[in-house]
Amino acid sequence: MSESSGDISRRRTFLKGATGALGLTALAGCFEDSGTSVETVPGEDGEMIMTTSTETTSAYSMSQVIANAVTQNSDLDVQARPSEGTNANIGRLQNDESDISYIQNWTASKIANGEDPFSDLSYQPQQAFHLYDLAWFLCSGNDGWTNISDIGSGDRISPTPRGSGTAEMLEYALSFVTEEYERVSMDYGEQGSAMSEGRLDAGAGTFINGSVEPGWLQQMKGTVDLRLLQWSDDVVSELEEDPAIIMNSVDTTGMDNYGYAPDTLNTPGLSYNFVVRDDFSDETLTSFLETLWEQRERLGEDNALLGPMSDGEHFTMNGYTTIPFHPAAAEFYQEKGVWNDEYEIGE
Repeated sequence: MSESSGDISRRRTFLKGATGALGLTALAGCFEDSGTSVETVPGEDGEMIMTTSTETTSAYSMSQVIANAVTQNSDLDVQARPSEGTNANIGRLQNDESDISYIQNWTASKIANGEDPFSDLSYQPQQAFHLYDLAWFLCSGNDGWTNISDIGSGDRISPTPRGSGTAEMLEYALSFVTEEYERVSMDYGEQGSAMSEGRLDAGAGTFINGSVEPGWLQQMKGTVDLRLLQWSDDVVSELEEDPAIIMNSVDTTGMDNYGYAPDTLNTPGLSYNFVVRDDFSDETLTSFLETLWEQRERLGEDNALLGPMSDGEHFTMNGYTTIPFHPAAAEFYQEKGVWNDEYEIGE
């Protein structure tokens, strides 16, 4: 199975569970009891709400294309809606506010380990299909900044918006260098203007599948003299040895218009897969995947980032070994010849 980008060199597999000791900060309201009694099987009516992240993200745009493709070519009605991020998505599934949501391996491992705020889930999340991989980094418009160690006491840092599982991973990685910064929460699309106005010292950036720059990152480059912050070699070594972090190395020599970028940027990374509840309708999920499979070669025409899905093996790429696949999804992939026996099948 080949990966979609040669620019990213994985030093660890995305299948490894995260066992970091850092606790999660639960979003208010994310895991509240909805107070309603669900008497029907989720998805049985053929209506599905799909959630990823905030409206300015590539993930949300990709989910809109996926939802439209399935809705227009099946009897299902799939609606893409924005969300605060992966942690919030688990709460949305629990509260029947979403039917299929994406998470990443950090969150998946927290769920598998029963760590807060996932210790009292009323359902078992089960995997459906793979979306993409992201290499995450911190960046700044501050003159002279080149390294994470440039972050000092009181500096305003937004390691992605609160509610995102990515935020906890980046906060954990940051703790290897400093915990003295002021934690602020800004949407991806707000970061450039906040930097130019002096309201943000460093924010989050990402490369999709190791090489593609999302639109909001390009917008930041057009707003400030954006600088990619490197991790010191000794910190990289510590992060590589920590089971909670997956480190990538990204070749930035072909990327233009940065105020500063090391030739090789060391970054923590995450793999994003869609999950459903374990009680989600087999028939509906099969119909969803069958339609998506039939439309997979056309998805890239509406959003280039979905181009890798034209390869059927992409659907099961970088699946988690920490949580199972939904039985309907596993059966579907077995029939298509892209199943990986290393994955667990749920009940």
